[in-house]
Amino acid sequence: MVSCTKIKESTVNKPEKVDNPYYEKAWSYLDKKDPINAFQNFNKAKEIYLKNNDSLGVGKCLMNMGIILTDQGDYFGAQETSLEAIKYFNENEVEECNYINSNYNNLGVVTYNLKEYTNSIKFYNLATKFSKNSLDTKVFLNNKANVYRENEEFDKALKIYSQILKEGSRNKSEYSRALTNLAKTKWLQNSDYNPVSEFKKALNIRLEEKDIFGQNSSYAHLADYYINEKSDSALIYANKMYVTARQINNPNDQIEALQKLIILENPEKSKQYFLTYQKLNDSLQTARNKAKNQFALIRYETEKNKANFLKAQADNVKKQNQILKQYAGLGILGLVLIGGGVWYRRRKKILQQEKELEVKKTELRYSKKVHDVVANGIHRVMTKLENQEHIDKDTMLDDLEIVYEKSRDISYDHEKNNDLPFGEKLTEMLKSYSSDDLQLVIIGNEEIHWDKLNKNTQAEIFYVLQELMTNMKKHSKATRVVIRMHRINEEITIRYTDNGVGCDKLSPKNGIKNTGNRMESIGGTINFDAVSGEGFKAELKFSVQ
Repeated sequence: MVSCTKIKESTVNKPEKVDNPYYEKAWSYLDKKDPINAFQNFNKAKEIYLKNNDSLGVGKCLMNMGIILTDQGDYFGAQETSLEAIKYFNENEVEECNYINSNYNNLGVVTYNLKEYTNSIKFYNLATKFSKNSLDTKVFLNNKANVYRENEEFDKALKIYSQILKEGSRNKSEYSRALTNLAKTKWLQNSDYNPVSEFKKALNIRLEEKDIFGQNSSYAHLADYYINEKSDSALIYANKMYVTARQINNPNDQIEALQKLIILENPEKSKQYFLTYQKLNDSLQTARNKAKNQFALIRYETEKNKANFLKAQADNVKKQNQILKQYAGLGILGLVLIGGGVWYRRRKKILQQEKELEVKKTELRYSKKVHDVVANGIHRVMTKLENQEHIDKDTMLDDLEIVYEKSRDISYDHEKNNDLPFGEKLTEMLKSYSSDDLQLVIIGNEEIHWDKLNKNTQAEIFYVLQELMTNMKKHSKATRVVIRMHRINEEITIRYTDNGVGCDKLSPKNGIKNTGNRMESIGGTINFDAVSGEGFKAELKFSVQ
């Protein structure tokens, strides 16, 4: 995995001729194997590219910083940096594809080392998608297959290695890599499989090509196989791996080789190798922790300087704005005072005109209703009186009561448009029937919470109670009326009782008869109880709607 990153690092990301000295300086430090100073200069170069709005330059710096962090074992920092680089690349630009696939490849390496195998596969797929040459594609496919192998998805890994070998390659190093990985995977899948011939074939190619990184890998594979089969052979290859790992100055591979030698060597040498291993491992961890701290410090200082610069810039702008605001404020204040005075007078005049117009509209509307409903109704009654020789008193009273009902509805229609809460309007209506000769008692009106009922229910209850009060006034000769209101959960009960004359047989006229229709329209009921000499009772029941 790491060797692939180094290939991308050395072939794709070498600096072109740029007007950014820090970018070139960063590469000179990389050539000297000084990752910390290289990282610092890539970071400085990035800031210059940001000021110049050069998104590609920013992306390249972040990509290389991410690769350095990966090589130094700071996988979380590398992941964060490489993910940030993505937004600065334009995936529609062909000339940027090499940088894009290099960045995705690094993310694949990082997530592999973090054991996030699903994400690693995703990033290698993206690297392959943006690859524009077969050599890079084979590198990415090989890395992807390594992830499948590590995750023990051997069939998927073997399919990819076989595909690489089948397609062939002019690059013998790539061919030998696929061959040795194929053999290792077959052996891991089936412990009875003997991969030695393929391991040695790959090793011979690498020896011919002087591919020392590849030789190191082959020695590791052969030592791993022989460690349980033929310990003397395993010891030979473990020693060769240790020698090559030191030649390429790869501390991770040196540690791996030392671990093998500790197991394979005699106790005396094993003890020496263990001490070397312990010293190297401690040194490596110390160096990596130091590097992580320095990388974090570089990023922190950069962000701190940027924040200080932005703050100073903001303070300067703020001071200038304050001066401008003071002058502008004085001018605006003058305009506001003048304009406000003009606006207030004009607004006052408009509101007065609107109020007068609304009053006229209301008067006209109710005048029309009175004419259409009351006047026409009375006219029909008068016409009957003129044209009928024999007049039915009850029929005539019913007709007049209908006219009365309609006129009362007009009155309530006006009433319901005011802003009083319904409970107060209801109380006001009921109390309008009280007098020196009639005592009215209302109980429980507050607990009903009328304003939570819909307008239609409010109106119908208003009409029904108004009708009961009117009927009382006209017929019952009552001196005391009690109206009890009670609510249990969603059920409301209203009981009307008076001490009037009552009647022997309840024969409701149109008004009382309509109360039943009104209660039915809101899903409620009304029941009457009237006995001569014992007063009149009515019970309304309905649910909250």
